[in-house]
Amino acid sequence: DAVGILCLVAVAAALDFRYHHAEELEAYLREVHAAYPSLTHLHSIGRSVEGRQLWVLVLGRFPTHHKIGIPEFKYVANMHGDETVGREILLHLIDFLVTSYRRDPVITRLLNNTRIHIMPTMNPDGFEATKVPDCSYSQGRYNKNGEDLNRNFPDAFENTNASIQPETQAVMNWIKNETFVLSANLHGGALVASYTFDNGNSVTGSSKGYSRSPDDDVFIHLAKTYSFNHASMYKGTGCDNRQTFPEGITNGYSWYQLEGGMQDYNYIWGQCFEITLELSCCKYPPENQLEKFWRDNKAALIEYIKQVHLGIKGQVTDKNGNPIPNAIVEAQGRPHVCPYRTNEQGEYFLLLLPGTYVINATVPGFKSLLKTVEIPDNTGNFSAMKHDFSFPEVSIKSKAASCPKTPLYQEVERASAAVQPSLHILVLLPIMIVILK
Repeated sequence: DAVGILCLVAVAAALDFRYHHAEELEAYLREVHAAYPSLTHLHSIGRSVEGRQLWVLVLGRFPTHHKIGIPEFKYVANMHGDETVGREILLHLIDFLVTSYRRDPVITRLLNNTRIHIMPTMNPDGFEATKVPDCSYSQGRYNKNGEDLNRNFPDAFENTNASIQPETQAVMNWIKNETFVLSANLHGGALVASYTFDNGNSVTGSSKGYSRSPDDDVFIHLAKTYSFNHASMYKGTGCDNRQTFPEGITNGYSWYQLEGGMQDYNYIWGQCFEITLELSCCKYPPENQLEKFWRDNKAALIEYIKQVHLGIKGQVTDKNGNPIPNAIVEAQGRPHVCPYRTNEQGEYFLLLLPGTYVINATVPGFKSLLKTVEIPDNTGNFSAMKHDFSFPEVSIKSKAASCPKTPLYQEVERASAAVQPSLHILVLLPIMIVILK
């Protein structure tokens, strides 16, 4: 009945600015889902060490499942249990999105054209274990097994020999089961947008104190999108005199090197561009500051989601229009060490800045299809440029070459080291021939 619905909406709208512990957080997410059942989908992607559910609320016109052409976006907060601002502002983001739908034309278009996944806490045990809030550090950073979840993912550069934690495994499975295109994980303890790579070696140029990915230009744009829409991050003042971040952004490696980080894992194995957002100098600030944190981040959170519509997307099919999964689709000049492949529906999504690119679609055993495209900035239209590839053959079965979980960039380094001596020989050969003549 209408009165019941009004009550539900009132309950969902009454989100206050304070910290919500596990039961309250779950209750709030359930209330929102009950009040907006056609716009939201609530599910758990797994459990923490202590058995708490890892809740995700999905928002969009088709919240329960992936729709062809609609990109998947995610926000993850509180992977360090004592870094708490992100956890609360994501609840306020949920509140803002559901209450603005059909009222605000921008939010309405955003939700109609994007599937948004929000995980307020990846480390509920760590949050509950933080009994005395502290600005700098507490044991609550870690999960119940004492592991740092942001050092726990497979690493592309070296063997970490980490025993994968239940929370990490849940996120890895989640990434594998969705076609995520863009993501951010929310932290505290600094004020900066940090981007891939967090680790590196000579292949990525890390000897110069910067570890460059093939999509460095896109990552800089993504980080700046957040910092320039934030109330003060773009000023780059940092949290003390020792640290300044020009324009409020940093390459992860040049800030400090870390192994087993979530953003590198997303980019390499998940085909998902992720940045790390450090949102507060104080890790666990007093509750009376939460409202200001929400105001400072609100515009940036929305503008960042829109970037999922950068670049180009489409489907790869055979001549009968059947989708070809596992086809490799990449922009020339930006090969990923683990090639980006189409999903079950034959879809690809490539985040690229406006410009001219050659897109290469490859199915093993067949001639590659190349297409030169002029990509505009379509983020304002909430849809990346569309280009489909059709292979002239029928019913191609392309098997998924699973990307190894071994450190891939070690292979590249070894291969390039092996190639170098032979290049010297090639240069010397003509000289030798001339001398011998």
